[in-house]
Amino acid sequence: MSPRPLGSRPTLSLVAETAGTSVPTVSKVLRGGTDVSAETRAKVMEAVRAVGYTRRGGPKIESARDESGLSNVLTLVVTHFEGSWANLVIAGVGREAAAAGLDVVLTLAGPHSDWVSRVLRRRSVGTIGTLVDPTSRQFNALFAAGVPVVLIDPMSTPPPGVASVGVANWDGGRMAGEHLLSLGHERMGVVAGHARHLYSRARVDGFRAAADTAPAGGATVSVAHGAWNRAKAAAATHTLLDKDPGITGIFACSDPMALGVYDALGDRGLRVPEDVSVIGFDDLPEAYCVSPGLTTVRQPSTELGAAAVKLLIDLSRSEEGGTRRPARMELATELVVRASTGPAPAGAAPRR
Repeated sequence: MSPRPLGSRPTLSLVAETAGTSVPTVSKVLRGGTDVSAETRAKVMEAVRAVGYTRRGGPKIESARDESGLSNVLTLVVTHFEGSWANLVIAGVGREAAAAGLDVVLTLAGPHSDWVSRVLRRRSVGTIGTLVDPTSRQFNALFAAGVPVVLIDPMSTPPPGVASVGVANWDGGRMAGEHLLSLGHERMGVVAGHARHLYSRARVDGFRAAADTAPAGGATVSVAHGAWNRAKAAAATHTLLDKDPGITGIFACSDPMALGVYDALGDRGLRVPEDVSVIGFDDLPEAYCVSPGLTTVRQPSTELGAAAVKLLIDLSRSEEGGTRRPARMELATELVVRASTGPAPAGAAPRR
């Protein structure tokens, strides 16, 4: 391979030379073309990574068109559509996109699916990802094609070059902990999501930080993981109470998991909040429909989707296109107090 002059920008020719293929083939791979073998595609993407190629000035919002002639298209990538939180975020994306004259195409990123190639063939102005955790290879493909990317509350730390919008997860967990402490709860449990998810860890860490402000030895926190699933959250609640029957307050890191906490407490003949207080995180419609109404940390779900669109448009219209310095936007959370939290039972004793 010929050495690249110092300070020069990697070119398609350099990528092709490195991959041992032609410039048209490289271009086809970066457009998401389907008539390329998996082996060739892998070689091209490895060459892209090796030389650090990125298309200059990604698709602009004024001229974005896919191969069908559709204009002004934004791609929203998700792993599933089910659930109130996903619906609220999608609604926020749709409304803000419509206000900006953009159409939204939903792309389902199923396990082991080549969703990146579908995104590249669409030639959208950019991509918003939520409930999806792209691999480094997938990020490299989007970067190489000059596609701006915005993630909504990323599951893991995104690489340089990726903008994100999220909420104050740590602060929300802290507020939940402070609320239970203010009600006299000293033995508390947390039903977390996945241990590897950034936002789950942040919520747990914020809750622990609040507990640490209690007098020395005055508050204990036990954690079990419910994997963002109602049934698994119920199982996690049983685990917590089997380990420490004296727990009087439980923080669930999502409202659907809080419903699982309700299920488990009901199975054990425990009342909410007389025996155990419960706090969720989200403020979904389920929070005020359940009985007793769920105290929860509100995250502005619809606003998250709208903010992601605004950030993507800003990136797409910038001179640098998708290579512009990334931004992190964080929206505030707030505690919404309902009937599921109350004073710790007087003289609470371990329950067997």
